[in-house]
Amino acid sequence: MRILFIGDVYGEPGRKILMDNLEQLKSDYKPNIVIVNAENSANNGRGITLRFYKELMSAGVHSITMGNHVWGQSDLVEYIDDSRIVRPLNFPKAPGKGYDIIKFNQSTLLVINALGRTFMNANLESPFFEIDHLLETEKADYVFIDFHAEATSEKIALGHYFDGRVDAIIGTHTHIQTADNRVLPKGTLYLTDVGMTGPLDGVIGVDKDIVVNRFLFGHSPANVVANTRNQLNAVILDLKKRTIERIHIED
Repeated sequence: MRILFIGDVYGEPGRKILMDNLEQLKSDYKPNIVIVNAENSANNGRGITLRFYKELMSAGVHSITMGNHVWGQSDLVEYIDDSRIVRPLNFPKAPGKGYDIIKFNQSTLLVINALGRTFMNANLESPFFEIDHLLETEKADYVFIDFHAEATSEKIALGHYFDGRVDAIIGTHTHIQTADNRVLPKGTLYLTDVGMTGPLDGVIGVDKDIVVNRFLFGHSPANVVANTRNQLNAVILDLKKRTIERIHIED
């Protein structure tokens, strides 16, 4: 099974470069399943809109993962239960669900989204224990995890903890593509962060001057999506051949 996973789509620039390149990516890499992290895809970089959700479905995306901004658009609660959106598994109680099962030919893929706790939200349930429990109750031929976390150590630790028990663990959230794509010792495909899809010359998607001033003076205006050239970051996984390849496109 081949999976194309596209990293954090950020604002209108991210939506545009994704939709401009998606068909070519499918033609070039021939994935069986397409998964997109869209937790930053709304105009303000927080959450997903119903309109973009429908665009992704129409474009042939099979599953949409989220993250800490999952509830950034309040109307999501009205349709998440009937959608292919996978919100983080380890919210104690929340609408929707933290996993999805996708069928392709005679195989099934379990897609899991989980949030890290380090430097993020200590009130979350443990992603380690929640995924453990899910793997006991939900069975599939293949398992893919989008681990949306801040700390690289937490991501790598989760990778080693589930090495050999899941097929792929790909990190999101920090918006910088890492160069550590590899096969872990027991066979799990791993990447600490797939990177973001959106403005290239901002600061993780935000207008650079806003963020620079925040570091200089401790305060700044609210975040604004950067208006620069754009990038698309993704990864192509072959779960049968055990290969993992990073993708980076600039416009």
